[in-house]
Amino acid sequence: MTSAKIRIPRRYWHEPRGWAMWLLCLAFIIWQFYSASDPAPSPENLEEGVHRVRRVVDGDTLLLESGARVRLQGIDTPETVREDFPVEPWGPEASEFTKDFVADANRNVRLTFSLERKDRHDRFLAFVWNDDLLLNEELVRAGLARARLDYRYSGPMKRRLAAAEKEAKAAER
Repeated sequence: MTSAKIRIPRRYWHEPRGWAMWLLCLAFIIWQFYSASDPAPSPENLEEGVHRVRRVVDGDTLLLESGARVRLQGIDTPETVREDFPVEPWGPEASEFTKDFVADANRNVRLTFSLERKDRHDRFLAFVWNDDLLLNEELVRAGLARARLDYRYSGPMKRRLAAAEKEAKAAER
């Protein structure tokens, strides 16, 4: 009678390759945690007044030094940074226009708000000013944004953006 040895297989995580995989996974998770693009958390409240812009995200979105994301109220510019979405025509030009506007304001813009403070993506909805110039309106007037009159904001601002859009269409911008 021969005795046959029964070999019990080792579990994968007990082998050196298994440990290496676990360490790689752990390193990846730690790297993802520390490489977040926005280190400052978004504040819960944002007051009207002058705020410093950290960077222009795209034509209609700003990131403030406080960490707050601001979406320009009442307009829509072509997409340039939406994940899994191609860059739309005139998107880079709208982003450049917004960057120039913010640079002309020395990165200090005045924010005013209307009926809604935040959108469904937790961004603040604001009208962005440099002295008497309204960025939202100037983008529409330049033909780089559409007025969105279906959103909830003040009637006078809706009329202002609609007039800018009418002017842009008449000038074929």
